[in-house]
Amino acid sequence: MAGIALLGAGIFARHEHLPAILASPDLLSLKAVYSRSQTSSVALADALPADGPKPDIYYDSPSEPGRGLADLLKRDDIVAVDVALPILAQPEVIKAALKAGKHVLSEKPVAADVKGARELIKWYETELPAEKKPLWGVAENFRYMKSLVFAGEEVKRIGGRVVSFKLEKFGWVAEDNKYFNTQWRKVPDYQGGFLLDGGVHFVAALRYLLGASGQELSKVTAYTALLEKRLQPLDTIHGVASTKQGVNGSIVLSFGTEFKNGTDLEIITTNGTVSWSPTEVKTVTKEGESKKEFEYSSGVGEEVAVFARAIKAGTEKVDGLQTPEEAFRDLEVLEGLLESGSGGAKVKEMSV
Repeated sequence: MAGIALLGAGIFARHEHLPAILASPDLLSLKAVYSRSQTSSVALADALPADGPKPDIYYDSPSEPGRGLADLLKRDDIVAVDVALPILAQPEVIKAALKAGKHVLSEKPVAADVKGARELIKWYETELPAEKKPLWGVAENFRYMKSLVFAGEEVKRIGGRVVSFKLEKFGWVAEDNKYFNTQWRKVPDYQGGFLLDGGVHFVAALRYLLGASGQELSKVTAYTALLEKRLQPLDTIHGVASTKQGVNGSIVLSFGTEFKNGTDLEIITTNGTVSWSPTEVKTVTKEGESKKEFEYSSGVGEEVAVFARAIKAGTEKVDGLQTPEEAFRDLEVLEGLLESGSGGAKVKEMSV
């Protein structure tokens, strides 16, 4: 059983990562929790079940030495950390944990922008000793959603040549939305606002289903807009994308449509169509239409368990769906759409 620390005490850390760690007692033992403030760390600890583990609490406080992140990372009984901090705070914490020899699972996106992501991945590949390099995985939970995994299996099952694809995500971030009311999301210091923080999930889902059919995105072009002034700097993308194999499709992402909400991702082949949303997969072929419904599940429990099993097995690499390179490709597509929109729909090419 691997000792793990949860770094971050925000909404997603409390509601998703904490239960995921506790759901794998045969693989993980929660030893400590950390937040940048004492109040948040205590709140996270208070969220634990009464009969659950009693992790040590760490937070940044100059007046209380021995309680900081550096002290946590010195502990020999902690072999891994789960990092769920604000986007801009993550890279330095990831580096500190890896330098300390801890395995790291860090929340998406891999970094705030492609430049920072490329530098962080290069640092990981070149600056740590190869013979004792800890694992680093990037947590993109959509890739572990049961409905998306099933949709990928359906794409493979029906086969055929891909002729087009469509991703549409419409939603509304209300003023009382719990995520909107976190300061770092309400006043973002990173590109795209909710389009980066939330939109990258849907880009990952699209890439997952395209990958099931042997396709990879290579070019994007887009127009961007701000429909709701609160959701700075942008909340909507209307884009077109092409794959390396020459297939064209559309990408629409919006968090600013109050009266339209939903997700529809389609892969269209010469043998049929597979349509995905988080709670339903529909397949249409010449034999007819089939539909499978799913209870909503975020996939966080599965992704944490997969990471824990990699630690237990002593492997040199994380699961292929968790590699920093895979997360980099998600980010590059999203950033390409944003940059194209700000540059008059200029075509942006992917580097990989």
